[in-house]
Amino acid sequence: MIMTKNKGELTMGNDKQNAFKRIMAIRGMGQVITVAFGLIVLCIVFGIINPTFFSSKNIGNLLRQIAPILIIGIGQSYVLITGNIDLSIGSVVGMSCMISATLMTKGVNPLVAVFITIICCLIVGVLNGELVAKCKLPPFIATLGTMTIARGIAQIVNNNYNTDSIGDGAKVFRNFFYYGKTMGLYNTIWIAIVLWIVFNFILSKTRTGRHIYAIGSNIEASKLSGVNTSVTTIKVYVVSAICACTVGLVTTATSGMGTMDAGNSYEMYAVAASVIGGVSTLGGQGILLGTVIGASIWGVLQNGLQFAGAPVAIRNIIIGIIVVVSVLLDVVVRTGKPRKSRVN
Repeated sequence: MIMTKNKGELTMGNDKQNAFKRIMAIRGMGQVITVAFGLIVLCIVFGIINPTFFSSKNIGNLLRQIAPILIIGIGQSYVLITGNIDLSIGSVVGMSCMISATLMTKGVNPLVAVFITIICCLIVGVLNGELVAKCKLPPFIATLGTMTIARGIAQIVNNNYNTDSIGDGAKVFRNFFYYGKTMGLYNTIWIAIVLWIVFNFILSKTRTGRHIYAIGSNIEASKLSGVNTSVTTIKVYVVSAICACTVGLVTTATSGMGTMDAGNSYEMYAVAASVIGGVSTLGGQGILLGTVIGASIWGVLQNGLQFAGAPVAIRNIIIGIIVVVSVLLDVVVRTGKPRKSRVN
């Protein structure tokens, strides 16, 4: 009996160890666990500095601040995993905001305005993918160009003016994207959760997801394996455009109007959420769970430093440093430079 019990305990112990190894074997999981620990430390520190940080009202507002960053972080993560980048993401947010708001102020039904806005943003996503995948433009140059184009559209759509208020006729629109609550959570948070579930499933459980990782790991080997690299690249840029469009609609609902500078610096926030969460800028590595943690760290830093009385400039400097360090660590780990230096 004692032997049986010991064998049973040993088997359970081995199962736990194997389960832990399987979890840790997931690409990017080590970084996720590390940054999750950092997030917990940040929350504790800011809670000690100002106990109001943990108030239910602040937690609700904090989650609503994190949601848009998580959404655009998802889009940027898709692109980064293929080894590319999307600099147009912030301008697409602004374009989405201005197109939707302009249409609604002209009396267009909000549902129709949303549909037209989505189509316009999808065109930018497809264009990005075509330029990178088929025209072979460097992603930095291609998306820099579309970034300028999208910002120009945002400015010209209402004749270089911010729009008037979208009015009471768009009350349902504003409640759906920002002010409304469902089961105690703001709808913005639910939108982020739904998008994360959908895109995480695609990335982790489908053939398209495997192709995305394959392209980022070795694009030439992917081609030899039969992966349609052009189509897959276009898909990731379309995902990025969908996420940016959604954040633009949230921005419109938040302010109740269209502003031409909406989305400024959001490309930075998207990259920050991704790389802090362990998505490699070299491609082929990262999971969307890490993007959740990365977006949360960004939100907690902004919120906590605000409670601590730190000026906006200091907040930006700190987040910029964190992004640079995260990318530097990723490059060092992926290229193996420390090991080479030891050999020499």
